[in-house]
Amino acid sequence: MAANILVVDDEQSMREFLAILLEREGYTVQQSENAPTALTVLETCQFDLVISDVNMPGLNGIQLLEEIKKKTPETGVLLITAFTTAEQAVEAMKLGAYDYIAKPFKVEEVKVLVKNALEKSCLQKENRRLKQEVQGRYSFSGLVGKSKKMRDIYDLIEKVSASMANVLILGESGTGKELVAKAIHYNSPRREKCFVAVNCGAIPETLMEAELFGHKKGSFTGAVADRAGLFEQAEGGTLFLDEIGEVPLQLQAKLLRVIQEREFRRIGGASSIKADVRIIAASNRNLEELAKEGHFREDLFYRLNVVQVQLPSLKDRPGDIPLLLEHFYQKFVQAPIQGEIVSTDALKALLEYPFPGNVRELENLVERCLALGDKTITLKCLPSHIASRNNSEQSGRLKGVPAEGMNLEAYLDDIEKRFLIQALDRSGGVKKHAARILGLSFRSFRYRLAKFGLGSDD
Repeated sequence: MAANILVVDDEQSMREFLAILLEREGYTVQQSENAPTALTVLETCQFDLVISDVNMPGLNGIQLLEEIKKKTPETGVLLITAFTTAEQAVEAMKLGAYDYIAKPFKVEEVKVLVKNALEKSCLQKENRRLKQEVQGRYSFSGLVGKSKKMRDIYDLIEKVSASMANVLILGESGTGKELVAKAIHYNSPRREKCFVAVNCGAIPETLMEAELFGHKKGSFTGAVADRAGLFEQAEGGTLFLDEIGEVPLQLQAKLLRVIQEREFRRIGGASSIKADVRIIAASNRNLEELAKEGHFREDLFYRLNVVQVQLPSLKDRPGDIPLLLEHFYQKFVQAPIQGEIVSTDALKALLEYPFPGNVRELENLVERCLALGDKTITLKCLPSHIASRNNSEQSGRLKGVPAEGMNLEAYLDDIEKRFLIQALDRSGGVKKHAARILGLSFRSFRYRLAKFGLGSDD
């Protein structure tokens, strides 16, 4: 789409010259003979760039610049005048003008300035859009659910966001712990700094210390250069430690020291580095019980557990399922919802299903139905272990073959996939642990994951 440019000059010949020049370059151009007329046009039309003369009767170009920046700061402004002074140039740049060019000017110079100004304006608009998207997506009010449990979560997020206290988020896998952590960060005074997330259960124990604290060149085999760790990357912002219960005891002591002293050292480093980082940790395990059993440092638990957010499982708030269905449907379709999105019998089956994978599992179900080409979520697009209420959800065994018959292979695949997901959730994503839970060899477990597209074969 061609950029939209407004040319403002009290000299008709100059306006028309610039309009012809810019239209030949493929731009859409409108003209105004003075600043008041330009402001009226700007009320009804959006422009990527305004090119204005400075010395005009009444409201001059500098004053026009000020008004434009008040209303649409991302709109580029290029000023042109026959009477250039250093003071005027400095003032214009301070007020937000992209550049300042004196008459007489070279045509090629104008072309380059216009091109560069439009590129900058485009970047500013995109940055603004992305920031609004991030803030909207992760604001606490963007979390989906109107149940009493979720309203209490919203209130707690709002209160804790304003403080610098460490937060511990507890809940089953798939309940949205990282989403809550992001909501806290993006509603806090640290929102302009980085939010850095790490799944502690996905990092090998031998690499975890280097990931968190970084290392110096030559500190160990493979350390070919200095490397900043996650604490440095999150400087001034928030570090989200997901599945904190998977951190080995030896490293827990070092993590405790960072929280207490607000400083750390890279592996192989001789000097301490200050750590201005807010810690938000999360776990799907009972850390207090782990501490009593000696598997998690009690002092670290209390340091992390300044404010605790306990997320409810989806089966404890089934009334939120219709809202979540609408939210995920809108996310994947990315168009206004028209008509019914879920059939009555499909909704009944979903409300009765315990959702071991919680909100994440529901999101995957919506994506599955839409991927199959259905505009409405029906029993037909749901997996058989959800669609058929004649099977035992607790035992995973079929009480009887349905009168209308069944697809046995698909049914067994659904059960196998569900157990694989549950094992991964229970192990915090650690595949070797999940394989042991199911009594499988690691090789067999990887093969089954690849069979259902649940993970790479690594």
